Amino acid sequence: MALPTYEVYAIRYAWRPLQRKDNFLGGDPHEGPMPMDYFVWCIRNSERTFVVDVGFTEEVGNKRKRNYLRTPRQGLAQIGVDTTQVKDVIISHMHYDHAGTLDDFPNAQFHIQDDEMAYATGRYMGNHQFSHGIEVEDVLGMVRRVFKNRVSFHRGTEELAPGVSVHRIGGHTAGLQSVRVHTKRGWMVLASDASHYYEHIETERFFRSVFNVGEMLDGYRTLRSLAESINHIIPGHDPLVMKRYPAPAPALEGIVARLDEEPRL
Repeated sequence: MALPTYEVYAIRYAWRPLQRKDNFLGGDPHEGPMPMDYFVWCIRNSERTFVVDVGFTEEVGNKRKRNYLRTPRQGLAQIGVDTTQVKDVIISHMHYDHAGTLDDFPNAQFHIQDDEMAYATGRYMGNHQFSHGIEVEDVLGMVRRVFKNRVSFHRGTEELAPGVSVHRIGGHTAGLQSVRVHTKRGWMVLASDASHYYEHIETERFFRSVFNVGEMLDGYRTLRSLAESINHIIPGHDPLVMKRYPAPAPALEGIVARLDEEPRL
């Protein structure tokens, strides 16, 4: 049987202004703006729908001084996805901007790496360097779902459905995972924060928030091996995603990008 293909969408829900020096470990010698976008992603075909990450709430956005545009739930509704009906949510890692609206998915099973859950509840959370990116309430929310049997744990590489698999990358956090998807233009990878910007993987430089630099470097090589080409790797926070890929409708320009279409740049 032929491997199924999926539509893949990036939904932009927030942003913040940053400078180049803010986005590279050790800073950057070049001056200039390098803003950060915040996304959730959707993978779907006629048989299945997966949401990848759930973003953060407006309350957390205000606390962290982010420019909040819409809730992830509202963004997903723009492509006809009702979050109350979603059955599978992949959590790339437990940072606040990826795991903050769990309650908007009341019927979902959440998929996470063993290493990530251990990281978010373990010894390193006593150090601000590692805990500053995590909201305690998000972790407690995930723990409560564990006790309701609504969390599926993965170790390394696992197939969730034909044409969709998760892959432990690490680096940015101890158990960050990326998602490989089979599309009409070939195998693509939603890197999430395994590469925040295109420039990170293209130049093998590192985002400044990192748990294990060696694993982050190895992760770039893993992403390249999983994807059809480097042009099939989608970074976690790069505004260029909205420029490189078409919107599914003119009214959604700058809000939703269709990633399984050929890039326009």
